[in-house]
Amino acid sequence: MTLNITLRTLRSSSSNVRALSTTSTNVKSSIQKSRPIFVAATKQHVGKTTTSLALMSGLQKRFPKVGFIKPVGQQHVTVYSQTLGKEIQVDKDICLLKEQFHLDHIDYRHMSPVIIPRGYTKKYIDGKVSYDEQIHDIETSFAEVAKASDVVLIEGTGHCAVGSVVNVNNAKVASILGASMVLIANGGLGSAFDELELNRVLCEKYDVPIAGVVINKVIPDKYDQTKHYMAKALLDQHNIPLLGCIPDRPFLGCPALADLENLFHTELICGEIHRFRHYNVKDINLITTSLTRFLENIRSKHPRTLYICHVTRDDIILGFMSEFQRNRRENERPFEAALLVCGRKEKYVMADEVRDMFEGMHGAPVMLVEYSTHQAMQMIHDFTPKLNIDDKNRVRKAVEHYEPFIDFDELLRRTSMDS
Repeated sequence: MTLNITLRTLRSSSSNVRALSTTSTNVKSSIQKSRPIFVAATKQHVGKTTTSLALMSGLQKRFPKVGFIKPVGQQHVTVYSQTLGKEIQVDKDICLLKEQFHLDHIDYRHMSPVIIPRGYTKKYIDGKVSYDEQIHDIETSFAEVAKASDVVLIEGTGHCAVGSVVNVNNAKVASILGASMVLIANGGLGSAFDELELNRVLCEKYDVPIAGVVINKVIPDKYDQTKHYMAKALLDQHNIPLLGCIPDRPFLGCPALADLENLFHTELICGEIHRFRHYNVKDINLITTSLTRFLENIRSKHPRTLYICHVTRDDIILGFMSEFQRNRRENERPFEAALLVCGRKEKYVMADEVRDMFEGMHGAPVMLVEYSTHQAMQMIHDFTPKLNIDDKNRVRKAVEHYEPFIDFDELLRRTSMDS
Protein backbone atom coordinates (compact mmCIF):
# COMPACT_ATOMS: atom_id res chain seq x y z
CA MET A 1 0.00 0.00 0.00
CA THR A 2 1.48 3.35 -0.96
CA LEU A 3 1.81 6.27 1.42
CA ASN A 4 -0.80 8.28 -0.52
CA ILE A 5 -3.32 5.48 -0.24
CA THR A 6 -2.56 5.12 3.45
CA LEU A 7 -3.07 8.82 4.09
CA ARG A 8 -6.34 8.82 2.17
CA THR A 9 -7.50 5.91 4.29
CA LEU A 10 -6.51 7.70 7.48
CA ARG A 11 -8.34 10.85 6.45
CA SER A 12 -11.39 8.82 5.51
CA SER A 13 -11.39 7.06 8.88
CA SER A 14 -10.98 10.44 10.58
CA SER A 15 -13.84 12.15 8.78
CA ASN A 16 -15.16 13.47 12.07
CA VAL A 17 -11.86 15.28 12.63
CA ARG A 18 -11.85 16.68 9.10
CA ALA A 19 -15.29 18.10 9.69
CA LEU A 20 -13.95 19.96 12.70
CA SER A 21 -11.42 21.79 10.54
CA THR A 22 -13.93 22.88 7.92
CA THR A 23 -16.92 23.84 10.02
CA SER A 24 -16.65 26.87 12.26
CA THR A 25 -17.45 26.96 15.92
CA ASN A 26 -19.90 29.70 16.83
CA VAL A 27 -17.63 32.74 16.60
CA LYS A 28 -19.74 35.14 18.64
CA SER A 29 -19.84 32.79 21.61
CA SER A 30 -16.07 32.22 21.40
CA ILE A 31 -14.80 35.80 21.04
CA GLN A 32 -13.16 37.14 24.20
CA LYS A 33 -13.89 33.85 25.97
CA SER A 34 -10.82 31.82 25.00
CA ARG A 35 -7.55 31.75 26.89
CA PRO A 36 -4.37 32.28 24.87
CA ILE A 37 -3.02 29.06 23.33
CA PHE A 38 0.67 28.40 23.95
CA VAL A 39 2.45 25.84 21.76
CA ALA A 40 5.59 24.12 23.04
CA ALA A 41 7.47 21.01 21.97
CA THR A 42 9.16 18.18 23.84
CA LYS A 43 12.42 18.71 21.92
CA GLN A 44 13.80 20.08 18.64
CA HIS A 45 12.54 19.02 15.21
CA VAL A 46 9.15 17.65 16.24
CA GLY A 47 7.04 19.95 14.04
CA LYS A 48 6.14 22.75 16.48
CA THR A 49 6.12 25.50 13.87
CA THR A 50 4.25 23.29 11.40
CA THR A 51 1.62 22.63 14.07
CA SER A 52 1.43 26.37 14.79
CA LEU A 53 0.75 26.98 11.10
CA ALA A 54 -2.09 24.46 11.14
CA LEU A 55 -3.51 25.90 14.36
CA MET A 56 -3.40 29.42 12.93
CA SER A 57 -5.18 28.27 9.77
CA GLY A 58 -7.92 26.55 11.78
CA LEU A 59 -8.34 29.43 14.23
CA GLN A 60 -8.70 31.94 11.41
CA LYS A 61 -11.72 29.93 10.22
CA ARG A 62 -13.28 30.42 13.65
CA PHE A 63 -12.27 33.92 14.74
CA PRO A 64 -12.21 37.21 12.78
CA LYS A 65 -8.80 38.21 14.10
CA VAL A 66 -6.16 35.80 15.39
CA GLY A 67 -3.07 37.24 17.03
CA PHE A 68 0.37 35.64 17.10
CA ILE A 69 3.39 36.20 19.30
CA LYS A 70 6.65 34.42 20.02
CA PRO A 71 7.66 35.87 23.40
CA VAL A 72 11.20 34.49 23.42
CA GLY A 73 13.06 33.84 20.17
CA GLN A 74 16.55 32.86 19.12
CA GLN A 75 17.26 32.88 15.38
CA HIS A 76 16.27 36.31 14.13
CA VAL A 77 15.81 38.28 10.92
CA THR A 78 15.51 41.98 10.16
CA VAL A 79 12.08 43.38 9.26
CA TYR A 80 10.47 46.81 8.96
CA SER A 81 8.10 47.96 11.70
CA GLN A 82 5.34 50.22 10.41
CA THR A 83 4.57 51.74 13.81
CA LEU A 84 8.21 52.42 14.68
CA GLY A 85 9.14 53.45 11.15
CA LYS A 86 12.42 51.56 11.26
CA GLU A 87 13.98 48.11 10.92
CA ILE A 88 13.94 45.79 13.92
CA GLN A 89 14.93 42.20 14.65
CA VAL A 90 12.32 39.50 15.20
CA ASP A 91 12.35 35.71 15.44
CA LYS A 92 12.36 34.12 11.98
CA ASP A 93 9.09 32.26 12.62
CA ILE A 94 7.29 35.57 13.11
CA CYS A 95 7.83 36.49 9.44
CA LEU A 96 6.49 33.11 8.33
CA LEU A 97 3.25 33.35 10.32
CA LYS A 98 2.63 37.06 9.76
CA GLU A 99 3.12 36.95 5.99
CA GLN A 100 1.50 33.56 5.40
CA PHE A 101 -1.70 34.51 7.24
CA HIS A 102 -1.73 38.26 6.52
CA LEU A 103 -1.73 39.34 10.16
CA ASP A 104 -1.97 43.00 9.24
CA HIS A 105 -3.80 43.96 12.44
CA ILE A 106 -0.62 43.56 14.52
CA ASP A 107 2.82 45.08 14.03
CA TYR A 108 6.15 43.28 14.09
CA ARG A 109 7.27 45.33 17.12
CA HIS A 110 4.80 43.48 19.38
CA MET A 111 5.28 39.97 18.00
CA SER A 112 8.82 39.13 19.15
CA PRO A 113 9.61 41.04 22.37
CA VAL A 114 12.66 39.08 23.58
CA ILE A 115 15.43 37.82 21.32
CA ILE A 116 18.28 35.72 22.73
CA PRO A 117 21.25 36.05 20.35
CA ARG A 118 24.76 34.76 20.98
CA GLY A 119 26.20 36.25 24.19
CA TYR A 120 22.80 37.17 25.67
CA THR A 121 22.94 34.50 28.40
CA LYS A 122 26.31 35.73 29.70
CA LYS A 123 25.01 39.30 29.77
CA TYR A 124 21.98 38.19 31.77
CA ILE A 125 24.07 36.29 34.30
CA ASP A 126 26.42 39.29 34.61
CA GLY A 127 23.42 41.50 35.38
CA LYS A 128 23.60 43.48 32.14
CA VAL A 129 20.13 42.30 31.09
CA SER A 130 17.25 42.94 33.48
CA TYR A 131 14.70 40.23 34.32
CA ASP A 132 12.06 42.89 34.99
CA GLU A 133 12.65 44.46 31.57
CA GLN A 134 12.24 41.09 29.88
CA ILE A 135 8.92 40.44 31.62
CA HIS A 136 7.74 44.00 30.97
CA ASP A 137 8.49 43.68 27.25
CA ILE A 138 6.71 40.32 27.03
CA GLU A 139 3.63 41.49 28.94
CA THR A 140 3.40 44.80 27.05
CA SER A 141 3.73 43.15 23.64
CA PHE A 142 1.22 40.46 24.51
CA ALA A 143 -1.27 43.06 25.74
CA GLU A 144 -1.03 44.94 22.42
CA VAL A 145 -1.51 41.76 20.39
CA ALA A 146 -4.42 40.61 22.59
CA LYS A 147 -6.11 44.01 22.38
CA ALA A 148 -6.14 43.82 18.56
CA SER A 149 -7.19 40.14 18.39
CA ASP A 150 -10.06 37.83 19.30
CA VAL A 151 -7.74 35.01 20.30
CA VAL A 152 -3.95 34.77 20.56
CA LEU A 153 -1.71 31.90 19.48
CA ILE A 154 1.67 31.87 21.23
CA GLU A 155 4.63 29.85 19.99
CA GLY A 156 7.34 28.87 22.42
CA THR A 157 10.98 28.12 21.75
CA GLY A 158 11.76 24.42 22.01
CA HIS A 159 10.63 22.44 25.07
CA CYS A 160 9.02 23.90 28.17
CA ALA A 161 12.30 24.45 30.04
CA VAL A 162 14.04 26.40 27.26
CA GLY A 163 14.89 29.88 28.53
CA SER A 164 15.33 28.82 32.16
CA VAL A 165 18.87 30.20 32.39
CA VAL A 166 17.48 33.71 31.72
CA ASN A 167 14.39 33.01 33.85
CA VAL A 168 11.87 33.11 31.00
CA ASN A 169 11.22 29.47 30.17
CA ASN A 170 8.15 28.55 28.17
CA ALA A 171 6.12 27.22 31.09
CA LYS A 172 6.79 30.33 33.16
CA VAL A 173 5.90 32.68 30.30
CA ALA A 174 2.70 30.72 29.62
CA SER A 175 1.78 31.14 33.29
CA ILE A 176 2.47 34.88 33.26
CA LEU A 177 0.30 35.33 30.16
CA GLY A 178 -2.51 33.14 31.47
CA ALA A 179 -2.22 30.73 28.55
CA SER A 180 -3.18 27.08 28.13
CA MET A 181 -0.47 24.77 26.85
CA VAL A 182 -0.52 22.52 23.78
CA LEU A 183 2.40 20.08 23.85
CA ILE A 184 3.90 18.67 20.65
CA ALA A 185 5.80 15.38 20.48
CA ASN A 186 7.02 13.01 17.79
CA GLY A 187 5.26 9.76 16.98
CA GLY A 188 5.64 6.73 19.19
CA LEU A 189 4.32 5.61 22.56
CA GLY A 190 6.83 5.02 25.36
CA SER A 191 9.50 7.57 24.46
CA ALA A 192 6.94 10.17 23.39
CA PHE A 193 5.00 9.79 26.65
CA ASP A 194 8.20 10.05 28.70
CA GLU A 195 9.15 13.28 26.95
CA LEU A 196 5.66 14.65 27.43
CA GLU A 197 5.81 13.82 31.14
CA LEU A 198 8.94 15.91 31.69
CA ASN A 199 7.21 18.92 30.14
CA ARG A 200 3.89 18.25 31.88
CA VAL A 201 5.59 18.34 35.28
CA LEU A 202 7.11 21.75 34.54
CA CYS A 203 3.71 23.07 33.42
CA GLU A 204 2.26 21.73 36.67
CA LYS A 205 4.93 23.58 38.66
CA TYR A 206 3.86 26.89 37.10
CA ASP A 207 0.14 26.03 37.28
CA VAL A 208 -0.27 26.06 33.50
CA PRO A 209 -3.30 24.06 32.30
CA ILE A 210 -2.54 21.66 29.46
CA ALA A 211 -5.19 21.93 26.76
CA GLY A 212 -3.97 18.81 25.00
CA VAL A 213 -1.27 17.02 23.07
CA VAL A 214 -0.46 16.71 19.37
CA ILE A 215 1.62 13.74 18.19
CA ASN A 216 3.45 14.38 14.91
CA LYS A 217 5.19 12.26 12.29
CA VAL A 218 3.39 9.03 13.16
CA ILE A 219 4.31 6.05 10.97
CA PRO A 220 1.19 5.54 8.84
CA ASP A 221 1.11 1.78 9.41
CA LYS A 222 1.05 2.38 13.18
CA TYR A 223 -1.37 5.31 13.09
CA ASP A 224 -4.44 3.63 14.61
CA GLN A 225 -2.37 1.91 17.29
CA THR A 226 -0.52 5.08 18.29
CA LYS A 227 -3.68 7.19 18.32
CA HIS A 228 -5.63 4.69 20.45
CA TYR A 229 -3.01 3.98 23.10
CA MET A 230 -1.62 7.51 23.39
CA ALA A 231 -5.13 8.94 23.80
CA LYS A 232 -5.96 6.29 26.41
CA ALA A 233 -2.72 6.80 28.36
CA LEU A 234 -3.10 10.60 28.44
CA LEU A 235 -6.71 10.46 29.60
CA ASP A 236 -6.24 7.67 32.12
CA GLN A 237 -3.19 9.17 33.79
CA HIS A 238 -3.67 12.92 33.47
CA ASN A 239 -7.11 13.59 31.96
CA ILE A 240 -5.39 15.31 29.02
CA PRO A 241 -6.92 14.85 25.55
CA LEU A 242 -5.04 13.90 22.40
CA LEU A 243 -5.91 16.85 20.18
CA GLY A 244 -4.19 15.53 17.08
CA CYS A 245 -2.34 12.54 15.71
CA ILE A 246 -0.56 13.44 12.48
CA PRO A 247 0.68 10.74 10.08
CA ASP A 248 4.15 11.30 8.74
CA ARG A 249 4.52 12.83 5.29
CA PRO A 250 8.17 12.49 4.22
CA PHE A 251 7.95 15.31 1.66
CA LEU A 252 7.74 17.88 4.45
CA GLY A 253 11.19 16.80 5.67
CA CYS A 254 12.83 16.81 2.24
CA PRO A 255 15.27 19.70 1.76
CA ALA A 256 14.85 22.06 -1.15
CA LEU A 257 17.88 23.31 -3.07
CA ALA A 258 17.34 26.65 -1.30
CA ASP A 259 17.78 24.84 2.03
CA LEU A 260 21.05 23.38 0.78
CA GLU A 261 22.20 26.84 -0.31
CA ASN A 262 21.73 27.98 3.30
CA LEU A 263 23.30 24.83 4.71
CA PHE A 264 26.47 25.17 2.61
CA HIS A 265 26.52 28.98 2.50
CA THR A 266 26.57 29.00 -1.28
CA GLU A 267 24.32 29.61 -4.29
CA LEU A 268 23.32 27.65 -7.34
CA ILE A 269 25.59 28.49 -10.26
CA CYS A 270 22.75 27.66 -12.63
CA GLY A 271 19.17 26.41 -12.47
CA GLU A 272 18.13 29.10 -9.98
CA ILE A 273 14.48 28.81 -11.02
CA HIS A 274 14.40 25.42 -9.29
CA ARG A 275 15.61 26.63 -5.87
CA PHE A 276 12.45 25.29 -4.24
CA ARG A 277 12.56 21.86 -5.82
CA HIS A 278 12.74 19.25 -3.04
CA TYR A 279 14.90 16.13 -2.95
CA ASN A 280 14.50 13.04 -0.82
CA VAL A 281 17.66 12.33 1.17
CA LYS A 282 17.22 8.65 0.29
CA ASP A 283 17.69 9.57 -3.39
CA ILE A 284 21.15 11.10 -2.97
CA ASN A 285 23.64 9.40 -5.28
CA LEU A 286 27.41 9.81 -4.86
CA ILE A 287 29.11 9.36 -8.24
CA THR A 288 32.28 7.30 -8.01
CA THR A 289 31.84 5.29 -11.23
CA SER A 290 32.76 5.93 -14.85
CA LEU A 291 30.95 8.45 -17.05
CA THR A 292 29.27 5.61 -18.93
CA ARG A 293 27.78 4.15 -15.75
CA PHE A 294 26.73 7.62 -14.59
CA LEU A 295 24.82 8.27 -17.82
CA GLU A 296 23.13 4.87 -17.54
CA ASN A 297 22.20 5.75 -13.98
CA ILE A 298 20.76 9.20 -14.69
CA ARG A 299 18.62 7.78 -17.51
CA SER A 300 17.18 4.93 -15.45
CA LYS A 301 16.89 6.26 -11.89
CA HIS A 302 14.11 8.38 -10.45
CA PRO A 303 14.24 11.66 -12.42
CA ARG A 304 14.40 13.77 -9.24
CA THR A 305 17.72 12.50 -7.92
CA LEU A 306 20.39 14.58 -6.22
CA TYR A 307 23.85 13.63 -7.53
CA ILE A 308 27.12 14.46 -5.80
CA CYS A 309 30.54 14.39 -7.42
CA HIS A 310 34.01 15.78 -6.77
CA VAL A 311 35.06 18.98 -8.50
CA THR A 312 37.90 17.13 -10.25
CA ARG A 313 35.40 14.93 -12.12
CA ASP A 314 35.14 17.15 -15.20
CA ASP A 315 33.78 14.16 -17.11
CA ILE A 316 30.79 13.80 -14.77
CA ILE A 317 30.11 17.54 -14.73
CA LEU A 318 30.20 17.78 -18.52
CA GLY A 319 28.19 14.55 -18.78
CA PHE A 320 25.48 16.02 -16.55
CA MET A 321 25.33 19.13 -18.74
CA SER A 322 25.19 17.15 -21.97
CA GLU A 323 22.48 14.83 -20.61
CA PHE A 324 20.35 17.87 -19.69
CA GLN A 325 20.76 19.26 -23.21
CA ARG A 326 20.00 15.89 -24.81
CA ASN A 327 16.94 15.43 -22.65
CA ARG A 328 15.64 18.89 -23.47
CA ARG A 329 16.24 18.33 -27.18
CA GLU A 330 14.52 14.95 -27.32
CA ASN A 331 11.89 15.79 -24.69
CA GLU A 332 12.30 12.27 -23.29
CA ARG A 333 11.07 12.94 -19.76
CA PRO A 334 11.22 15.82 -17.23
CA PHE A 335 14.82 16.50 -16.24
CA GLU A 336 14.67 17.08 -12.48
CA ALA A 337 18.12 15.90 -11.41
CA ALA A 338 20.48 18.25 -9.58
CA LEU A 339 24.26 18.11 -9.18
CA LEU A 340 26.32 19.09 -6.15
CA VAL A 341 29.97 19.60 -7.08
CA CYS A 342 32.18 19.24 -4.01
CA GLY A 343 35.76 20.19 -3.22
CA ARG A 344 37.44 21.49 -0.09
CA LYS A 345 37.99 25.23 -0.03
CA GLU A 346 41.41 26.49 -1.18
CA LYS A 347 42.42 22.99 -2.22
CA TYR A 348 40.19 22.27 -5.23
CA VAL A 349 38.53 24.70 -7.63
CA MET A 350 36.30 24.28 -10.64
CA ALA A 351 38.09 25.05 -13.87
CA ASP A 352 37.07 28.39 -15.39
CA GLU A 353 36.42 26.67 -18.72
CA VAL A 354 33.92 24.32 -17.06
CA ARG A 355 32.21 27.09 -15.09
CA ASP A 356 31.80 29.19 -18.25
CA MET A 357 29.89 26.36 -19.89
CA PHE A 358 27.08 26.71 -17.34
CA GLU A 359 26.15 30.11 -18.71
CA GLY A 360 22.62 29.97 -20.13
CA MET A 361 21.79 26.54 -18.65
CA HIS A 362 18.87 27.79 -16.58
CA GLY A 363 17.14 24.43 -16.36
CA ALA A 364 19.90 22.29 -14.84
CA PRO A 365 20.50 22.95 -11.11
CA VAL A 366 24.18 22.82 -10.25
CA MET A 367 25.65 23.88 -6.90
CA LEU A 368 29.32 24.31 -6.02
CA VAL A 369 30.00 23.24 -2.41
CA GLU A 370 33.28 23.92 -0.61
CA TYR A 371 33.25 20.67 1.37
CA SER A 372 34.43 17.16 0.64
CA THR A 373 31.85 14.77 -0.80
CA HIS A 374 31.81 12.85 2.50
CA GLN A 375 31.28 16.02 4.54
CA ALA A 376 28.52 17.23 2.21
CA MET A 377 26.62 13.95 2.38
CA GLN A 378 26.91 13.81 6.17
CA MET A 379 25.68 17.40 6.52
CA ILE A 380 22.66 16.71 4.33
CA HIS A 381 21.77 13.54 6.26
CA ASP A 382 22.03 15.41 9.58
CA PHE A 383 20.08 18.42 8.32
CA THR A 384 16.45 19.11 9.24
CA PRO A 385 14.92 21.69 6.87
CA LYS A 386 12.75 24.37 8.42
CA LEU A 387 9.67 25.99 6.95
CA ASN A 388 10.15 29.47 5.56
CA ILE A 389 7.92 31.98 3.81
CA ASP A 390 9.76 31.70 0.48
CA ASP A 391 8.95 28.00 0.14
CA LYS A 392 5.22 28.60 -0.28
CA ASN A 393 4.50 25.17 -1.73
CA ARG A 394 5.86 23.30 1.29
CA VAL A 395 4.11 25.68 3.71
CA ARG A 396 0.79 25.19 1.92
CA LYS A 397 1.13 21.41 1.85
CA ALA A 398 2.12 21.32 5.51
CA VAL A 399 -1.02 23.19 6.54
CA GLU A 400 -3.22 21.09 4.27
CA HIS A 401 -1.75 17.91 5.75
CA TYR A 402 -1.82 18.84 9.46
CA GLU A 403 -5.01 20.84 9.90
CA PRO A 404 -7.59 18.09 9.20
CA PHE A 405 -6.15 15.91 11.96
CA ILE A 406 -6.53 18.50 14.74
CA ASP A 407 -9.64 18.57 16.95
CA PHE A 408 -10.35 22.31 17.10
CA ASP A 409 -13.64 21.94 18.93
CA GLU A 410 -11.94 20.12 21.79
CA LEU A 411 -9.09 22.65 21.78
CA LEU A 412 -11.50 25.57 22.11
CA ARG A 413 -13.52 23.74 24.76
CA ARG A 414 -10.36 23.16 26.80
CA THR A 415 -9.18 26.77 26.43
CA SER A 416 -12.56 28.37 27.09
CA MET A 417 -12.66 30.82 29.98
CA ASP A 418 -15.68 28.90 31.23
CA SER A 419 -13.88 25.53 31.39
